[in-house]
This record gives sequence, structure tokens and C-alpha cells, in this order.
Amino acid sequence: MASFAEISPSEFFYRNRDLAGFTNPARALYMAVREIVENSMDACELAGKPPEVYVRIISDSANPDFPDPKPYRLTVIDNGPGVAPQHVPSAFGKVFYGSKYVLRQSRGMFGLGGTMAILYGQITTNKPVMVTTSPDGKRKYAFQMMIDIGENRPVVLKRVVTDANGTTGTRVDLTLEGDYLRASQKIGDYFKQTALVASYANITFVDPLGQVTFYERATSSMPPAPMETLPHPYGIDVEAFKRIVKLSEEHDMKSFMVTNFHRVGEKIATKFLEFAGVSLKLPPKRLNNLQVVSLVDALQRFPDFLQPDAAVLSPVGEEILLAGINKELQPEFSTVVTRPPSSYSGFPFLVEVGVAYGGKVLQPGMRLFRFANRIPLLYDESSDVSFQVLNEGVDWKRYHVPQEAPVAVITHICSTRIPYKTVGKEYIADRPEIEREIKNAAREALRRLGIFLSKKGSMEAVQRKMNIYGKYLPLIAKFSTELAGEKRMPKYRKLIGEGDSGAYEEAEPQPAGEEMPSEAAPENTKETEIEQKKIDQYSGS
Repeated sequence: MASFAEISPSEFFYRNRDLAGFTNPARALYMAVREIVENSMDACELAGKPPEVYVRIISDSANPDFPDPKPYRLTVIDNGPGVAPQHVPSAFGKVFYGSKYVLRQSRGMFGLGGTMAILYGQITTNKPVMVTTSPDGKRKYAFQMMIDIGENRPVVLKRVVTDANGTTGTRVDLTLEGDYLRASQKIGDYFKQTALVASYANITFVDPLGQVTFYERATSSMPPAPMETLPHPYGIDVEAFKRIVKLSEEHDMKSFMVTNFHRVGEKIATKFLEFAGVSLKLPPKRLNNLQVVSLVDALQRFPDFLQPDAAVLSPVGEEILLAGINKELQPEFSTVVTRPPSSYSGFPFLVEVGVAYGGKVLQPGMRLFRFANRIPLLYDESSDVSFQVLNEGVDWKRYHVPQEAPVAVITHICSTRIPYKTVGKEYIADRPEIEREIKNAAREALRRLGIFLSKKGSMEAVQRKMNIYGKYLPLIAKFSTELAGEKRMPKYRKLIGEGDSGAYEEAEPQPAGEEMPSEAAPENTKETEIEQKKIDQYSGS
């Protein structure tokens, strides 16, 4: 007979760490950096504090010259609000325990990344993690701990309390096996793109060679902190509905609907219950299974629920995103389009698209920067909805953007629930609602770029004509003066933008055989050839 057993969540991810993105030492090092830094950024933004994040990676091998993969010590320090000491062991030593399990926009969604990095470090180096935090600036709490993987619980090895000297924040010291040589490019891209989308943060990164990279904040403005919200009726299934009923304290269905669902007032609640055929005064806890299933079905069919309120979201904003684009990409042209809020499956979301062109940083060809709740997405680009929209849903020729033009497209999606395809959070599912908003925002941004390129082309054409006039007008003026028998040449400098204060130009003898004054070689155009023939004919050559 088959034997049956139960495993804990930490045991599951210990056996299937590839699901969380920890597939090899290079990617694991990158994921560990990303997950812990994202936790720091989330904590600072939620507290309304401009993030100050310090990251250092050093070799933890007895022989630093030993080739990769080898143990590295990762240190991340932030100036956030810290973690209450009673929550530290579970928050860092228990899978699926955290502050992310509410309906609120945040970088983390699964409460898994930071703990997964610690778990990976433990199973590859068998060294404990050190977490130091101070929530009040008075006392600093340091925990040396490991994870009991089989039981999914923290094991605190050492706990020390010292004076915090007025500073708050959290520090994580973690040892894990990594391959920095292969991960360095992605880690560098991650910090650069984080500085682009979070231009209000100061980020310091020290690599294993001791090289320091400082990403200085470009603006003092910060986006508003995201707010927690209630579930929208369109996003509810049977299990979610039963849990809400179980936790509710309301005594009738009308107040139950108003209290527990997003954007449901008394008028809409009454209308819905009449639509579903349920008494307004029925106690929610008396609903039987059939009534629950019928009610959830009615929730999906009722047409008069209001769309989710996007006030709970925290987009980057045009000012902050433009500041980041201009600082990191230094483009010749940049623009940002923010779409109105929308929703999918009852979850509000908002799309921001930026376009940058030219400058010193961008190379020929289109480059895509993808962000979701301000997380840079660096892997599996071709599977992402933004990539598919820009390559299959947008006709670039319509906007007169050359194929090899140095263009960067920045897409940012913020939502209370990003539809990632995997827990590794690297690419977003192609929901039709999100696809439509990205397409509309990209079209508007490219339309602005097309206008800029059209004006730039017109200015260049004018400049080419001015160069031609500047080359031939002096000769025409000279020949005209000689034909008329005048001593002074007529005014012509004003026509080529060089100014002219007098009525006549002094005739200057032109040495025979001297080349014509020129700022640029004549263009090989039909217009130039015609003008040249006229000049040659007039001068008798």
C-alpha cells in the first residue's frame, strides 16, 4: 500500500526552491538581494520615509580567490520603521508568515521571498541568519536564528538587546552560496532600474571587489503610501465568501454587504440582494451552502457594482518617473503617460508607460524596462504582457519611429494583486484588461515621440537649407553687385541669420580659384544639383 505523509510549507519550498526562483547559485544570489531589498523599500515607503538602503556582498570563503560558486555574506541595512521584536522570529523564520496578507499594493505578495533567501542560505551553508532591528530608536534587538524546515518554525539561537542610539530600521546578515561572477550583470541592472523607478531613494551597493556604487535620489517627492482596502465583489469566490461570513459580526445581509465589500453602499447592497433574491434581514451565518454558491454567482452577474477605487493604489507618478528616467538614461526626449484606473477580476490596477529617446546611454534598438509594483522584472521578458503588446499589438511604423532608433519603453503596473504567472515574480499574465491599458498608454507615448521626431526632422531640414543658402548667397550677391556696377553688395546676411546692420555689404574681392565658404559639404540632393547648375551657368564655368 502507498504510504501518506504531510510536509510543511518550508519543507515544500526546500524541495521545490526552483518555484521561487532559486534555481542556481547565480540566480539565487540575485533573488536574495532583490527580495531583501524589496522588503526594505516596502517598509520605508509604507512609513513615508525616503529609503536609505545599504547593500554589501563579500566573499565568506576561507580563500577569497576560490572560484564561484562559493559562500557570500549578504548585508542589507535600511532606515525603515523596524520590526516589532515579538514578530521578528516568525517574520524571518517561518514560511507564509508576514504583513503582506492583506489587500494592499506592495512589492511582496506571497510573504515568501525574504524567508526563502534565508532558507536557501541555510541549506547551502548551514549558517544562521542575523536580524537586527529597532522599531523605536531606543532599543536594538538582534536575533541569531535558523529555520526548523521540517516544522516550519524559527529556532532562535541568540537574542541580544542593546542601545539603538536613536536610529530605527532593520539589518539582515545572511550567508549563502552564490555565483557573483554570473550574477553581477543582473544585480547591477536591478539596482539601476530600481533607481529609475524609485528615484526618491538613496541606494549604496558595495560589491565583493569593494567597488562602491551610489544611486543618489533625484527627487524629494515620494508617492503616497498605498492603503489597505476591502475585497471587491467581482473578485470573490465561494471560499473567500465563506471566510468573510465566518469572521463577520453583522446581523443582517444588508449591513454585511456594506461592511465587508469594496464600494458597496446601502443603495447598491439593497439592489443587489433584491437581484439575488435574498432577504435584507437574513443573518449571514444562517446561509446554507446552496445559498452561498447562489450568492457568489449573483455577485459575478450583478451589473451595477462600481469599479474599484484606485485611490488605494500608489502609482509612481509622472514627476518621479520622469526624474528617474532623465537621471538614469539621460535621453534627448522623454515622456510619461498615466492611464486612468481600471480593474480585472475585481482588483484595481493602473498602468504607467514612459518612453525615452536618444541621449548618451541608450543604444540603437528598442529596450524594454518592466516594473510591477516598482519591482524591476529582469527575467523571462518574452513571456510578459508588456513585451507581447509592444511587439505584436503596436504598429511602430505608424509613429514614424525608425527600427534602429535608440528608444526605451518603461512599463509600470501597480495593483493590489499583480497577476504573476509564477511565485518568482518575473513576468505578468496577459489579462485582456491589462493588455488594453498598456496598449493605449504605449500608443499615446509613441504618438508624443512621433511628434518630437517630426519636429526634429523639420528643424534638421531647415538647417540643411540654411547651410546651402549660407554657401551660395555670398556668391550671388557678389555677381549681382558686379553686374549692376555697384561698389557695395546688397544686404544678404540677414537672410542667412548672421545679422545685418547696414544697407549694403562691402564688396570683397574674391581671389580667383578660392573655394567657396562652406560649413558643410553640399547634400547629394536634386535640389542642390539644380542650384549648382544655375550658379555654374551664371558664372560661365
